[in-house]
Amino acid sequence: MNAGRIAPLALYQEVAERLRQRIFSHELPPGTWVDEQALAADYGISRTPLREALKVLASEGLVTLKPRRGCYVTEISERDLDEIFTVMALLEGQCAADTARKATEADLLRLRGIHAELEQAATRQDINGFFEANQAFHYEIQMICDNRWLTQCITDMRKVIKLSRHHSLFSEGRLEQSLAEHREILASLEQRQPEGAEVAMRSHIRSGRQALARIAAQREAN
Repeated sequence: MNAGRIAPLALYQEVAERLRQRIFSHELPPGTWVDEQALAADYGISRTPLREALKVLASEGLVTLKPRRGCYVTEISERDLDEIFTVMALLEGQCAADTARKATEADLLRLRGIHAELEQAATRQDINGFFEANQAFHYEIQMICDNRWLTQCITDMRKVIKLSRHHSLFSEGRLEQSLAEHREILASLEQRQPEGAEVAMRSHIRSGRQALARIAAQREAN
């Protein structure tokens, strides 16, 4: 076995993660041309691992490789969001239904703990804290569901959603609405109601999309 092969693999993965975070933070906004030469110089690497990293990000939908034009951070349209959230509602709804069937008391205890963090963040009007707890709640449901293909698809789509310039929780009243929706989801899971959990989760995802649409409409009106 050639141990020397590990370093290049680790290098392009590290570069991909650094670029991924710069895209998520909008340091590299949607539509930005990716200057490969400048990035390679900044990171002190050759363009080979950089290009491998960009291929990874392209497979995730975060960048778009255009023949003879280079690489650009993907721009996500309102239609893209409509279509992504439609699929997300189906997949996360299935996760919730499966979790209602599979969850042990220990699983439900963890979900209750995460939900308590949501309640506390909402009381403080702590949007960042609420967002983190929200992510943890959804992730825990995916872990209990234990379907790696569902989890992979959801994870990839959530990455693309981060390209949106807005966050649904900044829509007026959305934090309180989201909290109420999480209560419904948790109640259905505790009552072992797969259909109820699926409906509640799908409604929750659709509400998130509607909140983003309101923010976009307000931006256009201003």
